[in-house]
Amino acid sequence: MRITLPGRCRDTAPLQSAAAGFLLLALLAAVLSPPGFWLLLAAATAAAILFLAYRHLEAVTAAWLLVAGATLEMTLGDMLGLDAYQPIIAAVKAVGLGLALLAVLRYGPRLDPWNPAYAWLAMFAAGLAHGLYPALSTGDSVRSLIGSAAPFAFCFSRLSRRWARAIIRMTAWIPLLTVTAGALLDAGGVRPLFINSGGLRLAGLGHPAFLAGFCLTAIYAGLIELFRDGRPSRLWLLAANAVLLLLTGARAPLFYAAAVSLLSLLFVPSAALSPRLRVLLLLGGATALPVLAALAGDLADIRAINLLLTAPADLSGRQELWPSFEQAAALSPWWGWGVGAGNAIIPPESPLVQSLHTWAAHNEYLRVAVEGGQCGRALLVACFVLWVRGHTARLVPSDRAIMRLVFTAFAFHALTDNVLISTSACVLFAFATAVFARGQHEQSRAERDAPAARAVQQNAA
Repeated sequence: MRITLPGRCRDTAPLQSAAAGFLLLALLAAVLSPPGFWLLLAAATAAAILFLAYRHLEAVTAAWLLVAGATLEMTLGDMLGLDAYQPIIAAVKAVGLGLALLAVLRYGPRLDPWNPAYAWLAMFAAGLAHGLYPALSTGDSVRSLIGSAAPFAFCFSRLSRRWARAIIRMTAWIPLLTVTAGALLDAGGVRPLFINSGGLRLAGLGHPAFLAGFCLTAIYAGLIELFRDGRPSRLWLLAANAVLLLLTGARAPLFYAAAVSLLSLLFVPSAALSPRLRVLLLLGGATALPVLAALAGDLADIRAINLLLTAPADLSGRQELWPSFEQAAALSPWWGWGVGAGNAIIPPESPLVQSLHTWAAHNEYLRVAVEGGQCGRALLVACFVLWVRGHTARLVPSDRAIMRLVFTAFAFHALTDNVLISTSACVLFAFATAVFARGQHEQSRAERDAPAARAVQQNAA
């Protein structure tokens, strides 16, 4: 007699068998070899965590995205010391890679043609063949390769619609959630919510520049959803993220958010967004400018307004970093010095780093020229163009137009900021991957429904 178990019982039966086996082995180990008991306990704990992450991958990945957006490396770095900064970043990216691998196992793999990770791999190989920068070890280059490719890892999985929805929703909420947590820490006297850097800047749980990057991606996510369904809640969340972005004092993200929003309202089609609402939003934006100008004197403590009033062309010291990178790129113009060389150009103990508190290029085209030369930079740009074009071609019209505007803004933003190597890149590309995955599902469903729709039309005719 054959017994067929219900679906839920079939799912849990292997888990129950594995748990019973572990329990038996643990009891034997506790009697015969006590050290083996702790080894089995650790293995069982790791297996349980992996099982839960696999079964609830959408929620776990959304939680990981929130952690990445919280920039805990900065919060914990302030508490534990700067030595904890890089290990925490590495841990966050490692967990992301692990979740991407679980996604491949659960949903299936895909090659993802023109993924920018291929360009990083090619630059890494070219660097090894050509010779790495003198201050860069092979291990450091490998770590930089993993960190550079990690934000694109989820694109190698087919992913589900639930996963895509969870990531897009979390992306829009990251700034508000992290600022709320930062306000609680500020109220407890643990860490200030605002810092004074050329004026007051909202820092949240990390640094204003990083928070600004998350706000920018959250605004993009809000625009995508607003143009899809036109819900008022999307508009309020957009406005909240825009206010937070203004308070960070980051001018470039504020400019790109305004530009993408304005161009979307003017030119992007949407059946869910009425012409009247578009006009009201455009009038509201136009009205906000003279209001801010009138209040500029009273709001001069806010960094973005302060700099616009006193030094609108100031690059915050970035131009002092660039000559060192230009000199290094000129010494190996075609193939560069290997992935990760950008971190070794300016010594951390130099007076310039002590003054600016950074040794990153703040110009991705210049940094990639150092790491991959002209050939590597051309390959990375070509991969980005073809990757975005291929994925956005499958999206609905509003998603397609907005995402192409987003990556056009991203290309300009890369001239003055680190947009490929920071944790904000993990959030941006996870969001983009989710939009692409949802578009793939919608295209597949439309292709399945097309024959039935044509049959209905023919019968009606």
